[in-house]
Amino acid sequence: MTNPIGWELYRSFLAVLDEGSLSGAARALGITQPTAGRHIAALESALGQVLFTRSQTGLLATDAALALRGYAQAMQSNAAALQRAAAGHGAGIAGTVRISASEVIGIEVLPAALAQLRRDHPRLTIELAPTNRVQNLLLREADIAVRMAPPSQEQLIARSVGAVDIGLFAHKDYLRRHGTPSTPADLAGHALIGYDAETPFLRNARKRFPVPAWNRDAFALRADSDLAQLALIRAGAGIGTCQAALARRDKALVRVLPRDVAFPLETWITMHEDLRASPRCKAVFDALADCLLAHTGTPAA
Repeated sequence: MTNPIGWELYRSFLAVLDEGSLSGAARALGITQPTAGRHIAALESALGQVLFTRSQTGLLATDAALALRGYAQAMQSNAAALQRAAAGHGAGIAGTVRISASEVIGIEVLPAALAQLRRDHPRLTIELAPTNRVQNLLLREADIAVRMAPPSQEQLIARSVGAVDIGLFAHKDYLRRHGTPSTPADLAGHALIGYDAETPFLRNARKRFPVPAWNRDAFALRADSDLAQLALIRAGAGIGTCQAALARRDKALVRVLPRDVAFPLETWITMHEDLRASPRCKAVFDALADCLLAHTGTPAA
């Protein structure tokens, strides 16, 4: 492999991995199907590897393709970061900033602050990625991230914005129909809302608060989406975990067993140290800090 491989080949490679076919990749990229096919053939030739095999359902990635996926995704993230940095180069607060946050924080907490940020800085563009997957700031999958743990990498800077109080909540209509549990053991007689798959949060919560009924088999309603669980609580389907600050917005939500179950999640805002001098990133970082300090009830330093 003596000649450099153009980024467009890897771009088509990722699109085929995501879409499962040349036609789907072509639609996603806005190119023709023959062009996508030529890109894959050229990449296979340059790498000396078969990347896809044909099947009745489309193209199947080979082991070689799966092994290369992470490297290509890193290239994609860095290319996007380069575009964001180039667009924001110059005087003033302008350009694009990509924010990663959990589903609940990204959808229930940040929008008002982002709307105000855009009113203050109309030349700013915000990309919001609400996901419970931890996006890699070193690979530039995002510029700024809201996380429930401090970063361990030296290249990242972080600011603590207090702790999000997590507790058990239910709609008052549910409690009126089924009664309010007075002890953790009483939860066994209730419709509990929880996760389908085991999560780090669930494991940590069980260690700190060994409630016997709080496990997958006991959950009458299971969803791996925090937003789905929140919607079920609001609909009166049962008892589930919720951020206390969000529950305070809805007078119909009642905290259950507040003395027995209180789980504070330390919250941090992080970004790559290379972005410290970026006016647009600093403006967003500071706005997120103010928003989350207010959300956690933590006085500003």
